[in-house]
Amino acid sequence: MPRLKHFFRQLLLYKSATVGLAIILGLIAISIYTVFSIPYSDAIKLWRAGEQYWLDTPRNALPSWVNLFLSKKLPETIILDTENPQVGVSKAIISAGEESSVIKVEFVFDYRYDDFPSEINLFFKSSYNSSPPRLTIHWVKPNGEDIVLKSMLVAKDDRYYISNDEKLARRLRSTFSVKLNRTIGYDLPILVLLFAQEDESLLDPGTAKVMKGTYRLWIDGIAFEKDVKLDAKLVVYGKVYGWAGTDHLRRDLGIALLWGTPIALSFGITASVSVALIQIFIGALCAWFGGKVDTVLQRVTEIFMVLPFLPTLIMISTLYKFNIWVLLLIVILLSIFGSGVKNYRAMFLQIKEFPYVEAARAYGASNFRIVTYYLIPKVLPTIIPSMVLSVADFVFLEAALAILGLGDPLAPTWGKIINDAYVNGALYKGLYYWVLEPSVMLALTSLSFAMLGFTLDKIFNPKLREI
Repeated sequence: MPRLKHFFRQLLLYKSATVGLAIILGLIAISIYTVFSIPYSDAIKLWRAGEQYWLDTPRNALPSWVNLFLSKKLPETIILDTENPQVGVSKAIISAGEESSVIKVEFVFDYRYDDFPSEINLFFKSSYNSSPPRLTIHWVKPNGEDIVLKSMLVAKDDRYYISNDEKLARRLRSTFSVKLNRTIGYDLPILVLLFAQEDESLLDPGTAKVMKGTYRLWIDGIAFEKDVKLDAKLVVYGKVYGWAGTDHLRRDLGIALLWGTPIALSFGITASVSVALIQIFIGALCAWFGGKVDTVLQRVTEIFMVLPFLPTLIMISTLYKFNIWVLLLIVILLSIFGSGVKNYRAMFLQIKEFPYVEAARAYGASNFRIVTYYLIPKVLPTIIPSMVLSVADFVFLEAALAILGLGDPLAPTWGKIINDAYVNGALYKGLYYWVLEPSVMLALTSLSFAMLGFTLDKIFNPKLREI
């Protein structure tokens, strides 16, 4: 214990080690929080669920915190649902005879944002025997203008994508052109037509202004059967969501950023420690036994050293699709017979001639005991810095394979986020957060282990302290 305290006291004398340890402890805290708050099975289900599960979240939305730095406040998502009674939601189904009912649904919300929504969708759930109810959907703007959006028969599980209704968009553009006595000469999106001020700003692209105030969507319908049930949900999608934003499938990127942390740390640390310990053990066997054992292990090591590591791994990943833990096992197997075996062998050839090893052999210690108790512990302190430094190498290796599309396609990792961003043109579309967030996490992880590793190298290698 005193030696351990002395070691930590010496370690904390270096600012780089303090910063590196702080970042690593932060990553470990995130990992612990993630494991307990979002179980891995739930995270996998959420990440693999696809767009159907995330229908209530906006597509390609920026993180909500960007509003703190923008003068123009971007909209957040508004959800109004008759199944979850709340202020601004009302529903009534009134009997109008033996075989019919009148349906009244109303959604009221206040819109105070400086930009237009990204989408508007209306979802229906109805229960009937043979005749679906007929609904007429109205949109009322803050100035009192009532716009009929659509009349439709509603199936048992139906939806109306208001922002994709091109027929409605053409009708509204024609109506607004008459009002302004000017032709709108471009395809004005329906979201702008539903939320914009009705003035000459509509005539030029990008100049339309939001009409702030209270909006109302009301539904008037009739059911042709008795005991018909109907529920509706209005989703006005914003342009910001959560602390990490969303991707092209509306998925919350926070899930992958959080779970990417324990996956990256476990992958990097497990690979680094396993490869280093196995290489030390192989090197010790070569040096201690010599002869045929040394010859065979050295030839195998040389074969693996000649084989290009990354192209071999890419070839295996291309031919066989496997999960991230099988990938970890393959990485370890391809790495154990590396150049480190020869380096450790050279160290052990010197150590086995030390007097205390000769003494152990004289009193009858077994070969296994000498290798594990007398040879390997002598080398362990010198490999700790390189072991810590190599953690970042394996973290980046997993991310690189995922970016190339060769990793686990279903695991929520940082590399998978970057791969999705690349495939879907995130930078071209200006969705920089999609790339920057996982890249910053990768950079922080690499920086933390590099700072700690270089400091440990100075402690365990006194010659470096003078540099």
